[in-house]
Amino acid sequence: MKRIVVDPINRIEGHLRVEIEVDEATGKVEDALSSGTAWRGIELIVNGRDPRDAWMFVQRICGVCTTVHALGSLRAVEDALGIEIPKNANFIRNIIAGTQMVHDHLVHFYHLHALDWVSPVAALRADPAATAALQNTVLEKYSLTFEGPVSFDTNAYPKEFPKATTAYFREIQNKIKGIVESGQLGLFSAHYWDHPDYNVLPPEAHLMAVSHYLNMLDRQREIVIPHVIFGGKNPHPHYIVGGMPCSISMNDMNAPINTERLAVVDTAINLTIDLVNNFYIPDALVIGDLFVKAGFADGGGLAGQRVLAFGDFPEDRYSGTSNGDYFKNLLIRANGVVENFGQGIGQAVFHPLEGKDLTDPNVLTEGVEHSWYRYPEAGKDLHPWNGVTTPQYTEPKEGTKTNWKYLNEDGKYSWIKTPKWNGKMAEVGPLAKYIIVYTKVKQGIIGEPTWAEKFMVDQIEAVSKALNLPPEKWMPTTVGRTAARALDAQLHAYIAKYFFDKLINSIKAGDTTVANTATWDPATWPKEAKGVGLHEAPRGGLSHWVTIKNGKIENYQAIVPSTWNACPRDGKAGYGAYEASMIDTKVKIAEKPLEILRVLHSFDPCLACATHLYDKEGKELAVVRTDPYL
Repeated sequence: MKRIVVDPINRIEGHLRVEIEVDEATGKVEDALSSGTAWRGIELIVNGRDPRDAWMFVQRICGVCTTVHALGSLRAVEDALGIEIPKNANFIRNIIAGTQMVHDHLVHFYHLHALDWVSPVAALRADPAATAALQNTVLEKYSLTFEGPVSFDTNAYPKEFPKATTAYFREIQNKIKGIVESGQLGLFSAHYWDHPDYNVLPPEAHLMAVSHYLNMLDRQREIVIPHVIFGGKNPHPHYIVGGMPCSISMNDMNAPINTERLAVVDTAINLTIDLVNNFYIPDALVIGDLFVKAGFADGGGLAGQRVLAFGDFPEDRYSGTSNGDYFKNLLIRANGVVENFGQGIGQAVFHPLEGKDLTDPNVLTEGVEHSWYRYPEAGKDLHPWNGVTTPQYTEPKEGTKTNWKYLNEDGKYSWIKTPKWNGKMAEVGPLAKYIIVYTKVKQGIIGEPTWAEKFMVDQIEAVSKALNLPPEKWMPTTVGRTAARALDAQLHAYIAKYFFDKLINSIKAGDTTVANTATWDPATWPKEAKGVGLHEAPRGGLSHWVTIKNGKIENYQAIVPSTWNACPRDGKAGYGAYEASMIDTKVKIAEKPLEILRVLHSFDPCLACATHLYDKEGKELAVVRTDPYL
C-alpha cells in the first residue's frame, strides 16, 4: 500500500490537497481524502454591511466564474426584500449567465483539463496530412447539429471553423517542436509526458487538440463580450439589486445599450455557438469515444448514486425563491435529487426540491465533523440561514501546523464544510443537471419538456448512440462528467441566443425598463428578513443565504458547488464527490497519478497542486512537480 499526497493540485482555481492510499498490486485506490487548504471567510466580511452591496463583495469569492456569485447574492437579497425584477433585467441576467457558462466550460476543457488527455510532445509524431484528414472525419462524425428556437437568426455563416490543411498543422507542429527543443515548455511543462494513457489517442489527435488549445486561447475572450456590454466589464460585471444598471435607448447612441451595442452582443453570441459546435463538441466527443473504447469507465463516484441540482433560467418574472415561485417557470427544471441512476433509468429515483424544502431546517444542512470550524452544538448540522463561520484549526495527524505530512482523516482536515441533502451526500454539476432532467423526462415526471429540456435529452441520446452505450454506463464516469460539460456549453450557447431574442422582441414592443427601484430605500424594508438565491453555475448548484436585520446583513452563508463536491467525509453520510470519485479510479503508476488529476479536473475544481509521494512508513519516495514555478 502506498500513500500519495498531492498538494497543491494545479490547473484549478484555489488550493486543494488530496491524500490517497493505493494498492500498488491492483492500482485500486483504497481511501481518499480531499482538503480545501484555504479559508474563504468572505461571509464574515459582508456581515453588518448594506445588503445592496453584498453582490459586489461575494462575487470576488472566485475570479474564474466571475459573475455567478453576484447572481446568487442578488437573488438572495431580492428574495428577502420581496423585490421582483423587470423582465428585461431577467433576460439580460440570463444572457450573462449563459455566456459565462460557455466561457467557463470552454476554458476548463482546453486550458485546464486538456493536458490530462492530450500531450503536446506526442503531437510531434503526427503526420500533418493525416491530421488534416482526421479533422474532417471528426467534424463529420462527432458534430451535434442541434438548434435552439430563435425568432430570427442573424448568423449568415460560421465565423469560426477549424482549419484542416496539411500546411496549417505542419506549422503548428513546427511551433511545438521549437518549444520542446528549447527546453522551455512554458504552459505545457506542468505535465507528465510519458504516461501510458497518452497512447489512447493517436498522434494526429494530439496535434489537432493542441492546435485547438491555441485557437481557444485567442478566441475565448470574445465569448464574454455581452458581460462588457451589459455589465460594463469582465471579470465581475456590474449589477444592481432590483435589476441591471444598463439603461436602454434605441435613439441615444451614447446610451449603455443601443442598436450598435446590441449588434455587438449578437455577433458574440453567434460566434460562441460556432466555437462550441465546431470545436468543443467534436473534440470532447472524439476523445471521450476513444477513451471509452479503451476501457476507461471509472471515476463516477457519487454520480451514479446521488446527484442534486436547483434548476435555472426563469423564463419571466418571479416573485421570490423561498416562496417557490422561482421554480414555476424555469427553462431548465432540474430542481431535485436523483438516486441510483447508475442502475439504469428504470431504477433511478427522483426526489423534488421545492420552495418548502429550502426553508426546512432538515433538508439542506452543513456539517463540520471533519472541517476546521466549530458549531455551537457539537455533532449537530445547521441550516444555512443559521450557519456559523467560526474557525477551529487543528494540527495534522503527522507534521506541524505549518508543515503537514499527513492530515488527520479521523479528525478535522479541511476548510470546506460538508453540505447534505436529508443527511446524505450528493454530487452537483452539469452531469448532475443532465442526469436529473433526463430522468424526469424519461420517467414522465416532466410531461411537456421545454425546448431546452428536450435539447438535453436529444444530446444525451445522440452521445449514447455515438458511444454505443446506454446513458447509465457512460454518464456517471470521468469521461461522462467531461462530456456533460461540453453538452452544457452547447445548450447555454443557444440559451444566450434564446434570451437575446426575447430581449430584442421586448425592446421592439416598447419596453426598455431594466430596474425596479420601488423598494430601494431601506425605510421600505421589513425589520427582519431572510432570503435564498439559487443558480446553476458552471460547477453546479449554487445557493446564497442571507438574513437581514434593521437594514444590515446579520448572517450570510454561501454553499458553492465545490463545497458539495470537495467536502470532507461524514461519519454517517460517507464520502464527498471528490473522495468517492478518487476511490472509484484506478492508478497505473503511483509516481505519476495522472488518473487522479484527470478525475479531479473533470469537476473543474474551484480551489490549486504539486505532488509528493510517500510509502506506508511515511518516507518520501519522490516529488513530482505539476507546477513549473514551484
